Amino acid sequence: MSIYNLGSINWDHCYRVSHFVRPGETLMSSSYQLHLGGKGANQSVAAAKAGASIVHIGSVGLNDSAPAKLRELGVDISGISEHQQEATGHALIQIDEQGENAIILHAGANRAQQMQWIAAQLQIAGPQDWLLMQNETNLIVESAELAKQKGMRVAFNPAPMDRELTLRLLDTLDLLIVNQIEAQDLTGTDDLDAAIAQMQRMAPNLALLITLGSAGACHCQGSQRHQVKAFKVDAVDTTAAGDTFIGYFLANISAGQPVAEALRQASAAAAIAVTRAGAIPSIPVQQEVTDFLATQS
Repeated sequence: MSIYNLGSINWDHCYRVSHFVRPGETLMSSSYQLHLGGKGANQSVAAAKAGASIVHIGSVGLNDSAPAKLRELGVDISGISEHQQEATGHALIQIDEQGENAIILHAGANRAQQMQWIAAQLQIAGPQDWLLMQNETNLIVESAELAKQKGMRVAFNPAPMDRELTLRLLDTLDLLIVNQIEAQDLTGTDDLDAAIAQMQRMAPNLALLITLGSAGACHCQGSQRHQVKAFKVDAVDTTAAGDTFIGYFLANISAGQPVAEALRQASAAAAIAVTRAGAIPSIPVQQEVTDFLATQS
């Protein structure tokens, strides 16, 4: 089984500053770091580190080094194209002395996907495979429809949330991945149980994976509900925790693991990730997850 991830690839330019720059001001930063990121890239790396066969479908600017770095991390980059006019997606991130951030995001090549290219990458995909998407690229609806025509299973993590787009996709999805606030906003409800009930009325066959922050996560499909508590760790940086969870969960599900075990593995991977700084560098490999779970028995 393979996971095809139609996802973003970003370069994050991070600047430490005394305060956020004001109109007309030129401000010196105290440090600078460049990180590979984007929700799509993060989730692909997490799935790869969990042992999945993961093909990233996306686009970068000419002669960009991001695909090579993804390949080094175990991701199949055959689905990544170079765009002639657009730059690779990137973010300019100011981080002040209190740890708050201000971000300018440029989607660039992430929003310049071509349907012909996506279709070519999915040509050999079939019912045993997954299409994973987030809301940082274009052609989401069209790609989901193509995947369903091929009998693939479709997972969608609508981040950043677009309520109208997500509701439009519900009948095409097999798995919707949201946090509790997104689930409540999507359904217009004020608590988790009400949100789940409403979603199940709207799309009876849809599986829901809802992350609950420090309370863990739950998976609901029909009358079946599985919930896992978050492991208690000393958090350093929560940047890629959600993406790590998603990549590990889908990798385990695609490998045939029961939902309860997939949740447990994903929760452990996310717990390890938050104890480390950065996004992609914080994502653990499978052996680290196995060793961590052995200490929790």
